[in-house]
Parts: sequence; C-alpha cells; structure tokens
Amino acid sequence: MELVTRADLPLLTDQYELAMVQAYWKEGMFGRAVFSLFVRRLPEGRNYLLACGLDDALGYLESFRFDEDALSHLAASGRYDGDFLRWLEECRFTGDVYAVPEGTPVFADEPILEVEAWLPEGQLVETLLMNQVHLQTVLASKASRVVTAAGGRDIVDFGLRRMHGVDAGLKAARAFHVAGVSGTSNVLAGRIYGIPVVGTMAHSYVQAHDDELTAFRAFAALYPDTYLLVDTYDSIQGVRHVVRLAEELGPDFRVQGIRLDSGDLRRLSLWARKILDEAGLSDVRIFASGGLDEYEIERLLQEGAPIDGFGVGTSMGVSADAPALDIAYKLTEYAGRGRMKLSPGKRTFPGRKQVFRVERRGVARRDVLAPTGVAEPGRPLLEKVMEGGRRLPAGRRTLEDARARAKDEIAMLPAEIRALAPASRPFPVDVSADLQKLREGVIAEVQGEVAG
Repeated sequence: MELVTRADLPLLTDQYELAMVQAYWKEGMFGRAVFSLFVRRLPEGRNYLLACGLDDALGYLESFRFDEDALSHLAASGRYDGDFLRWLEECRFTGDVYAVPEGTPVFADEPILEVEAWLPEGQLVETLLMNQVHLQTVLASKASRVVTAAGGRDIVDFGLRRMHGVDAGLKAARAFHVAGVSGTSNVLAGRIYGIPVVGTMAHSYVQAHDDELTAFRAFAALYPDTYLLVDTYDSIQGVRHVVRLAEELGPDFRVQGIRLDSGDLRRLSLWARKILDEAGLSDVRIFASGGLDEYEIERLLQEGAPIDGFGVGTSMGVSADAPALDIAYKLTEYAGRGRMKLSPGKRTFPGRKQVFRVERRGVARRDVLAPTGVAEPGRPLLEKVMEGGRRLPAGRRTLEDARARAKDEIAMLPAEIRALAPASRPFPVDVSADLQKLREGVIAEVQGEVAG
C-alpha cells in the first residue's frame, strides 16, 4: 500500500466533516467563523505542554485542494450532490490563522491556534489540524521532560522502530528536536529537517564476528570516531576490550565513547569510568540506552552515574505515560456572534482570544486568557501566522527558531513547573473580566434560545 501523499490529505478526514460541509453548502451558511484548537486539561503528571506541529499544519492549509481522484472517490460513494462536488473542486483554504509559536509552553484552555475562515473552510480542515498538532505536541512535551532530566547531557532519539507508523516516526524526530533532543537515528528525518543523525552498531554486528574484540577492531578501522557497544556478552569485559584496542592502536585510537545498553547502568557506568580512567582514556565518553525514560535518567544522575549522554527510544517515541491529550477544535464564533458549548466539563470560551504571559524578573508567573483586541498586562503569545491562506513571516520560522524558543521559554517557567514531579499547584491561567463577561452573555443568549 502506498504512503499517504499530499494529494490524499483532504480525504484524511472524518466523514462527518464532509457531511456537515455539504449541509452548510445546501443551507447557504458561508459566514465568517472562528475555530479554536486547545487542550481541555493536562495529562496526569504533566505541568505544561510544549506547543508543536504548527509548521505542518500551515503547510497543509496552503496546499489544501481536492484533486480529480479525491472527487471521483467522493462521487462514487453516492453521498454527495454533483454541484457540491464542483464547489469542492474550487475550494481552497483562504482563512487566517493565529497561533502560539512552536516551542511555547501552553496550559489547559489556552488556544494553541485559532482559525478564522468561511465556515465550510474552517470545518473541512479540523481533523488534520488536530492530528498534526496533537501528535507533535504530545511528543515534544514528553521529550522536554527527558531533556530536563538529562541536565544538559545529550539526548538522542532511538525510537523510530517502535513508533506508531511512518508519519509518527518522522514527525516525532522533528518534535523531539524542538524540545531539545540533540540527534536522531532516523536518517529520513536527518535529510528532511537537517537534524544530526547518530548511530553506530547493534549487538548483531558483534555477534556476527567470531569474538567481540575482532568486531571492535573491524568497526573502529572503518569508523575511527565511533562509539562501541560493550554489553553484548559482558559489559565489563567489553570495556576492557576497548582498553585493549586503545593499547593496540596507540595514537591512532580515536574511539569517542562506549555504549551501555542493559543491566545496572549506574553500577556498570561507575566500573566503566574507573577502568577507562585508569587506562588513561578519560576522554572516552559513556553513553547509556535501554528502556530509559525521564524518571530513570533522573534517578541515575541523582545517584552519581557518570553517564555523558542517553539514547531514549520507546518511552519517548510513544509518550508511554501520557500518549494522548484531551484536545479539541471548537467553533467559538459565527456570523459575528460568540458560540460555545455548555456541556458539563466541556464548556468553551467564545470568540477569538489572546493569551498574555505575565512575567516578573524573567520568570513566568501567570497567564491571562482574554478576548482578542483587549489588552491585558503581560506578553501576548498568539500571533498572526497566516492571512488569506498564505503564510506570513511569523508562520515561516525555522526548526532551529522553534528549538531556541523552547529552550528560552521553558527556562522562564517556575522551577516547580519545569520539574518532573507534579506541581503542588497548577500554573495559574486567569480568565479576564472581559472574557468572563463575554462568556456570560453568550451563555444567557444560548439558554434563552433553548428556553424559548
């Protein structure tokens, strides 16, 4: 089966989106609408989320169109009017998008992005916008915790082989890099995004040779600056084989480090460091992998493990402890009137909004959620990134821009919010008086209509 192409993306949607849009078309509902994409609540154990996925979302909107094959498929289903399909053929996304830049920490109820467009256009793009922002925000948020735990040591993404499909594997590498992960084993991600690609050997290489030292000799001859995997048979003996190789090669020995991939990593790293240092190999680094997550990395370092870098795979690659967000994309305005849900636990805020981050002495203290156009104290986070279906300069920031922003913005969070442990109190997100007044007015209007 072929992979999904850009031409396929308009059909990568939920059936009810197309059903609603045909209904809007038949009813002549083409007024201006605002849709807000946000997360209702943070996953358990998370103190913040790291917004990611905007670049892919905007790329999708810029190229949005139903081609001949897509229209033929819809026609064959028998669900759609011929005139509606002809309208779809001409349909393009011509709306505006406001968003927080990638790499911005966000909290519950805060818009990650808002779409202002003709109602059918804003509805058609819901599914894929949610899909791309959800995936990358989940993974960037997990990776930021791993990076925090490592305390400045290198983190490399080893997760591709166990991720949920090819799109996730590719977009994950990008999201991880935004969050501060330094490299990836994913060669395609390296080509597409320019992320440093890292990788040396697997256990099969050692096993394929008659003995471990022979394998090390051959590999180091071809790749002198490599890392050698020492735990195929016995980790301590493997380190001693590295020392033996150094003695054989003398000044030609250029091996950069060893990798420990199993066992008691604290104990083994202490022994490895001792053996290497006593052999005069203090510059040879120790890299660890094997079932790691942020909690294990934090524990190892707190207990004094002399590990210089970590390869993290499955746990980060699928965000194992928090693989999903309660993400939503809701209509908040149509034809000049605020719209909102009143369902218990799922109430929304009407209209287009802005988030103001209040900081003191370089530390973020609280956010204020307000109607757009109403100034509040603090730094506004959402900016216009697309106008008339075309990206603005703010929507063309590079991956390195997003990475630098994430580093700076996370550093400004309070220490308790940056920490791995759940904060004693969530980061404050206040609702401005103007937004509360607008919300109450819409509630009264909707309840009046229901009662009538």
